[in-house]
Amino acid sequence: MDRYIRDVDDVLRLLDGLFAPDADRWTEQGASWWDGFYADRSRPVPFFADKPDEHLVSALDRGLVRPGRALDLGCGHGRNARHLAARGFTVDAVDLSPAAVRWAREAGGDVNWFCGDAFALTATELTGPYDLVVDSGCFHHLPPHRRVSYLGLLDRVLAPGGAFVLSCFASGAMGSELPDDELYRTGRLEGGLAYTPESLRRIFAGLTEIELRRMRDEPEDSPYFGKEFLWAGLFRREPAGQHGSPR
Repeated sequence: MDRYIRDVDDVLRLLDGLFAPDADRWTEQGASWWDGFYADRSRPVPFFADKPDEHLVSALDRGLVRPGRALDLGCGHGRNARHLAARGFTVDAVDLSPAAVRWAREAGGDVNWFCGDAFALTATELTGPYDLVVDSGCFHHLPPHRRVSYLGLLDRVLAPGGAFVLSCFASGAMGSELPDDELYRTGRLEGGLAYTPESLRRIFAGLTEIELRRMRDEPEDSPYFGKEFLWAGLFRREPAGQHGSPR
């Protein structure tokens, strides 16, 4: 008999185990799945191109996000992190996959690259505060219970007045649309979870919505990455003494 649960982290790890083998998408022990994904750099994967997200560039160009300290969560091979560094940000970037981080380092850029579990590293090394947190495709690979960890991460590292830029699967276009409780019955994330705009506003209700739209589909010759099956979101943490609310 093993009675080992004594805190929330123990509960979260127990729930992680319900999604094996999908747990390798977000736990450090399963980084080999992503290593396999990034192993062949010649594969026709749209975001393998060294292009920043179109909505991130748009927010920068419109002055909605200004240079400061930035954290790129699930940075992959570093396309957004490199762009931010070129735009004057001091950038920390983290990914679970050694293969992805190795690719990012080889591609260069004035970026501090980290390999490991973003939840653990933001509690120890990547503590912020950051003026900008970027997530392009990490959030939708998390199971429902890890949203609690994710919101805790943002609460720890996002500076008052800081911006959060998100892209994730859009309902009706890409990803699993099973309700949260059904996911625990099946034990699978089906490659990623789809979100409605209402669910994103509810989840990130502690932040102020600046913009939430479908990402623009960018042509192959565009200098930017964009696919219509993704949401493009921009949220802001209100300065100290104020409270964010969705529009």
